[in-house]
Amino acid sequence: MSANQDNPPEKPVLKGLSVRALRVSDAEAVTELMNLPGYRAGTLRPPFQSLDAVRKRMESPSPGALNLVVELDGRIVANAGMNRFEGRRQHAANIGMGVHDDFTGRGIGTFLMAAMLDAADNWHDIKRMELTVYTDNDAAIRLYEKFGFEKEGLFKSFGYRDGHYVDAYTMARLRA
Repeated sequence: MSANQDNPPEKPVLKGLSVRALRVSDAEAVTELMNLPGYRAGTLRPPFQSLDAVRKRMESPSPGALNLVVELDGRIVANAGMNRFEGRRQHAANIGMGVHDDFTGRGIGTFLMAAMLDAADNWHDIKRMELTVYTDNDAAIRLYEKFGFEKEGLFKSFGYRDGHYVDAYTMARLRA
């Protein structure tokens, strides 16, 4: 499942991890993830995501989207989504992901990113993977760099979080 053959990521620390496609029946667990303070801090989502709103987004994914969850012994502990662009940018996609607050730093993000990039590289023919990440999210930046993402720019006052504006990097990974 390695995304970068020159520098494969380490194996996950936790046993009992599995990755699978998101199901609409996962709406409650995914809503719980999105409402965790640490998870939410790394996203553009405001607090108090409703189950109905999350379920509605899950029922109508964008064309070419890939949405995955990671389970640890049957419990959803992370999720990620990849949205492919259209037309002259069909070779590119955007990715977003998050890990449950109680399970960060245990290799789950590495496990999930490896699965997403394997699918992007080997099944969807995505050449360019893009993301944005808050400049103060050091753990996420290290994860992305481990998979070959490079900083390409800085968005000043990118998002509003906890009463103030925060900057974000735009990062991308190009498959050879």
